[in-house]
Amino acid sequence: MKTQRQEYILQQLDRYGSVKVHDLSEQLECSQVTIRNDIQALEDKGLVKRTHGGAVKVREKERLSVSIDAGNIYKNSEPKKRIAIKAAEFIDDGDTIILDDSSINYYLALELTKYSEKHLVVITNSITVAAVLSDVPNINVFMTGGQIAGKMPAAMGDIAVEVVRRFHANKAFISAYGINFDAGVTSIGSPQMQVKKAILEVSDEINLLVDSSKFGGGYIMVVCPLEKITRIITDDGISEEYRKMAHQKNVDMEIV
Repeated sequence: MKTQRQEYILQQLDRYGSVKVHDLSEQLECSQVTIRNDIQALEDKGLVKRTHGGAVKVREKERLSVSIDAGNIYKNSEPKKRIAIKAAEFIDDGDTIILDDSSINYYLALELTKYSEKHLVVITNSITVAAVLSDVPNINVFMTGGQIAGKMPAAMGDIAVEVVRRFHANKAFISAYGINFDAGVTSIGSPQMQVKKAILEVSDEINLLVDSSKFGGGYIMVVCPLEKITRIITDDGISEEYRKMAHQKNVDMEIV
């Protein structure tokens, strides 16, 4: 039965180019959860691409595969995925957004590929983010220049900072080495810090995406005080102590 459902989904995609979970659920007389699982299985095989509420047919074209250092992408990947899903909810059609080179923004980029109804301008210094979004038709990607460096390859240095400052974004999504409720958003003085500061300068709204392991700990430098941050999105592993401190500091925090 599972194979028959998936064959039917592929037939509908061949015929119409896109499908909706609600429609397939009625046509096949099964739950929407079952249809979503079928679509996920087909996407895992590279046969379809999930969208918000449905799926589209994978375009047949030649692909170029390039090996890129994964950096910390797979560290704490499950919380990062949940944070990315939540972050995408704050991105609206017509937004101009900046995504820094943090590993969590790889997952946010993947999430944005599912929202074909959101037409976006994305500015990034991350080669990984740019690669994920480069052929998404509803997203216009601008990549900063600069020296390529970092655990996950990204543009850094004076050129990257200068290019970022030429833009204006209504929303930015960044991560950080850590969060100290007395000092603010912290760093160990890496080259990424200067790019993050430039992003802060040109963005109306700053969303800080950090998993719960980022709270507390030591630091060398401060990127910005918490007052500069619009909201923090983190996972439910954050301790009760830090939840209370966020409340006392009037920090807007989304926990997933």
